[in-house]
Amino acid sequence: MKKFTLSALALVAAAVAAPAFAQSSVTLYGRLNTTVETQKENGGARKWVVANNASRLGFKGLEDIGGGLKASFNLEHGFNSDTGVSTAGTTFWGREAWVQLAGSFGAVRLGSFTPESYFATADYISMHNHDTGSSEDALYAFGPLVKNNKVGYFTPTVGGFNASMSVSVSEGAPGGRAYDFAGNYDSGPLHLGFGMADQGSSTQWAVRGLYELGAFTLGAYYNQGKNYTAGVAPVSGKYKAARVALMYSLGASEFHFNLGRASNGEQMTLGYNYNLSKRTKVYGYYTDRDLNRDNTGVTSNPATFNKRGDFSALAFGVRHNF
Repeated sequence: MKKFTLSALALVAAAVAAPAFAQSSVTLYGRLNTTVETQKENGGARKWVVANNASRLGFKGLEDIGGGLKASFNLEHGFNSDTGVSTAGTTFWGREAWVQLAGSFGAVRLGSFTPESYFATADYISMHNHDTGSSEDALYAFGPLVKNNKVGYFTPTVGGFNASMSVSVSEGAPGGRAYDFAGNYDSGPLHLGFGMADQGSSTQWAVRGLYELGAFTLGAYYNQGKNYTAGVAPVSGKYKAARVALMYSLGASEFHFNLGRASNGEQMTLGYNYNLSKRTKVYGYYTDRDLNRDNTGVTSNPATFNKRGDFSALAFGVRHNF
């Protein structure tokens, strides 16, 4: 009898604990995105390269604590799919590393994460290859977009609108605190966004719109920055950029056209994607940019594809999400 009682209690305990286990999950995910390209840069000889397009490996988890409260985390590592080398040097979780508590009040996030002002504007309309590789948007004024040592708040979505704000503490380093603000509005086929970043005397802001009309999707942003050295802007003074992106879908095919102009540069991309499945696509694109139109205020930057000069590439690639 005693043995039966203990067995019954064990079954009851397991039944009670089972829902708790079911409420917690950890997911392994990633993306491999690689191209074969022929590139020409700054008047040099054309060359063939195998290139990475922001490949990544990550873990994310979610626990339903109860009472409407949820805890989650995200750890994401970026690597070069053509060499296997980390894209962030010795920083393994160089893309994302944060923990979050969310509820009816919204969400509070701590750690290292990509500024929402970028996701709400430039990234949102980068439809052909997720703003990666040699055709990535070279005109957007990243400016004081800071990822590390951050505290962020994300509002719940109300009437199609949501917003976020974050602060990155300097921990005594030069530059001081960095602030980031973003807002999104979605209503049927209409999608609007706003983003702003600020650190000391460096600022940048952008507005974005995207509209879906049957097989056509049209997106655009306008961006301004001041007093920063990132991107393609001069060290001081104002910088302006605008970009238009058009996608036409026909079955598994997507046809893309992107055109952007900035204070002293321009960029054009034509692309084609064929979606073999929801996870895998093959694609090709031609991109051309001139980011030194007036030959002033810019220099070469090999770490970022020498963005600040003449560059063109014809690329063919495969992207697989898992």
